[in-house]
Amino acid sequence: MKLNPKAIRYLTSEDWRVLTAVETGSRNHEVVPTTLITQLAGLRGGSGVHKSISALAKVNLIAKVKNAKYDGYRLTYGGLDYLALNSHRKSSTVYSLGNQIGVGKESDIYVVAAESGRQCVLKVHRLGRISFRTVKANRDYLRNRSTGSWMYLSRLAAMKEYAFMQALRREGFPVPEPLGQSRHTIVMEFIDAFPLRQIDSVPDPASLYAELMEIIVKLARVGLIHGDYNEFNLLIKEVPSANGEVKLVPILIDFPQMLSITHQNAKFYFDRDVACIKRFFLRRFKFETSEPGPFFADAIKESDKTTRLDVEVEATGFNKKMAKDLDRYIETVGRGDGTEEESGNQNEGEESEEGEEDQEEGQEEDQEEVEDDAVPDEAPADGEIELQEDEAATTWRPGQQAQFAFEPLGFSEEKSSSTPRVQTSKKQSGWSI
Repeated sequence: MKLNPKAIRYLTSEDWRVLTAVETGSRNHEVVPTTLITQLAGLRGGSGVHKSISALAKVNLIAKVKNAKYDGYRLTYGGLDYLALNSHRKSSTVYSLGNQIGVGKESDIYVVAAESGRQCVLKVHRLGRISFRTVKANRDYLRNRSTGSWMYLSRLAAMKEYAFMQALRREGFPVPEPLGQSRHTIVMEFIDAFPLRQIDSVPDPASLYAELMEIIVKLARVGLIHGDYNEFNLLIKEVPSANGEVKLVPILIDFPQMLSITHQNAKFYFDRDVACIKRFFLRRFKFETSEPGPFFADAIKESDKTTRLDVEVEATGFNKKMAKDLDRYIETVGRGDGTEEESGNQNEGEESEEGEEDQEEGQEEDQEEVEDDAVPDEAPADGEIELQEDEAATTWRPGQQAQFAFEPLGFSEEKSSSTPRVQTSKKQSGWSI
């Protein structure tokens, strides 16, 4: 789904209250009854609620389910996007939204700007987008999940990633600065760097290799394993040094699949992270070291007993139940197989066509479920899913500042702060003051 903020400026305060009411009701209702929406919104008179429901449905922020047993609406990913943007706007984290600069298996990346003009990155988690590719092998778990549960898992992924980014940043790890988190979105520092997979040559591959392996070991020492440590999730930043040379600094990204060293498969994922880097350096830079390792047993022997970030993150609110729910999904769809093939820039038309075919397949399955059970059992299908090429992580498309085309969100705060379009409509109707 493409994040389109244009309709956000036309929402009134009543619309926001109704949209929030639908979100609140979605905690225990897949389809929120209209009577419950009216009760939660707390607006006087039913006409105002129905007017807002109509306005929200027209811009696909909520959706009415056909053949439901009662009159009600469900929250769409578009509605969740708007609620998250509204939260970031209130916290002064996001003022304007720019272009989409990356897309991954289950996340979209946008460049945004604060009111001060500082450029940041908005990451929108969209778990469930690849479920149609894996549903045949994991039918019981993936196919029977509802729209609301996909949103729940997307929230968990954002919460987990934000918590780990905060902890890793504080401990001095090279990660982007986390600036804010709301629902299924994260705002983080914009880093002018290139993905490792886009780099064809480096002046000193041995030095970069050693630094990347040291990061793996340091993570294990504080109780963590990345779980998807490869060229897709490593950015390389060029930093000028005092002697005029350029130093390559690795930046680590993408943390929803991160796991503890106490995980039952911790050794497997540690060894796979190491193997991914070795394989990439041999294939791309023709570099191979004669030294074995690093090894999981050696890394945990040197672990810091006083600094366990896996335990700390659990104490911040991302509890064991949340971790279990998210980890089960990640294990089902895979933490990345660690065998990504190199690929050049694909033809956008071919990629889009493939995505549309997958999307149509998902829509047909979703429509069948709605007709049979009156409740959608798949990820949102009404234009909300854009199935992309199954890659291991987000693909970044670097651009210049002038290409980002920032658009102020232009929220309507109060009832009196109506937009020109609404004012014109009122004047034409003859009751504008």
